[in-house]
Amino acid sequence: MSVLPESRLSIITLGVRDRAAMTAFYRDVIGFKLFNEKGMTMFDMGGLVLGLWEADKLAEDAGMAAKPATGFRNMALAYNARSEAEVDAIFERLATAGVDITTKQHKSFWGGYSGYFADPEGNSWEVAFNPFWKFDEAGRVVLPEAKA
Repeated sequence: MSVLPESRLSIITLGVRDRAAMTAFYRDVIGFKLFNEKGMTMFDMGGLVLGLWEADKLAEDAGMAAKPATGFRNMALAYNARSEAEVDAIFERLATAGVDITTKQHKSFWGGYSGYFADPEGNSWEVAFNPFWKFDEAGRVVLPEAKA
């Protein structure tokens, strides 16, 4: 028996030190669509919400001790582009905007094309083209039927 009735995510919340600056980065530099700033910043990610909330408040809400966020955080968020050319164009815009590119785009070991950048607080993002995946019109990954 599964604990959760459905296999899905609704919200990814990043604990941040400076919510105003991070909101401005994701809205003005990255171009995400903001739909809420009261209490917690929320961006519309096409069926998923990216939330920004003060790290100390998030830790308290989760009943855990807050830890300083330095270095790699053992996770990366990802944007899958529709082509290598789109990956290149995104990295050109990131570079022009002064974003910290941590790994320049390149042919990857798994057969795709990808690179990484970090937001102002060090959260890692991958921008990739995966030639083995299909996308629907909205840009969502269409995966084969999951095995039970």
